[in-house]
Amino acid sequence: MPFVTRKTLLALSALAGLGAVAAAGFVWSGVYNVAADDPHTRPVYALTEALRKRSIKARASKLQVPALNDPARIAQGAGNYEAMCTGCHLKPGTAGTELSRGLYPVPPDLTRQTVDAAEAFWVIKHGIKASGMPAWGKSMGDEYIWNMVAFVQELPKLDAAQYQALVARSGGHSHGGGETGDHPHAEGMTDHDEAAGAAHPHPAGEGDDHDAPASTAAKAAPEASPGTTHVHADGKRHVHAPEPAAAKAAPTLAAPSPQSASETKPAADPEPAEAMQHDHDHPH
Repeated sequence: MPFVTRKTLLALSALAGLGAVAAAGFVWSGVYNVAADDPHTRPVYALTEALRKRSIKARASKLQVPALNDPARIAQGAGNYEAMCTGCHLKPGTAGTELSRGLYPVPPDLTRQTVDAAEAFWVIKHGIKASGMPAWGKSMGDEYIWNMVAFVQELPKLDAAQYQALVARSGGHSHGGGETGDHPHAEGMTDHDEAAGAAHPHPAGEGDDHDAPASTAAKAAPEASPGTTHVHADGKRHVHAPEPAAAKAAPTLAAPSPQSASETKPAADPEPAEAMQHDHDHPH
């Protein structure tokens, strides 16, 4: 076997340098069309598909798949799938959506094909770059992702009526499916029940203001009297202090005598005498 000479190494380095320059020129020219309505060339598509499949497989193979045949798990996953996935991956009875038709690569129709459970989990959690598939793991716990995987395994077997029945049983998609744990609900509760007029329970001591009806807060505050305002001849206003709520609430044992009424008359205003003349008595 001939030894690699220095000339050979230099030649290979020069070729590699020329290849890098050519690749940079190709990228910089913008000649390759990245539009979603213009498919990849066959070599590029084959390369990207192989890269995607091998990348997912290598990582999903390390996952431990739990039991996915629990009906409660499948039903819970149905609500999240309905809310988060049908726009791209469809549901029984739909041929396509504006979103699914506009994406490239085209998202798989999960009503017609079964995907590997571990790979489905990895893709749902981490997403796929430049494909339109988001990384739901940023807002969804693993347990809820596995519930969606359990549902996806059943999805190709369902017709439209069976699908809707499972979604109805799931309790819907509430606070991101309940997966973030930021706003816990009592077991069996779904979306904010107060939207339908019912109270929304919170853990004891949480103290959210929206738990208490508005009338409760209003009743808790003591009723205040607005006081009495007189307008004098010169246009000035004279306001008598409001009667305390406690005094109003106290029971009256006997009507005051005229003498006692005059004794409680307020002191004269420091205004001109003519401005103090009223054409009616002060109520006390």
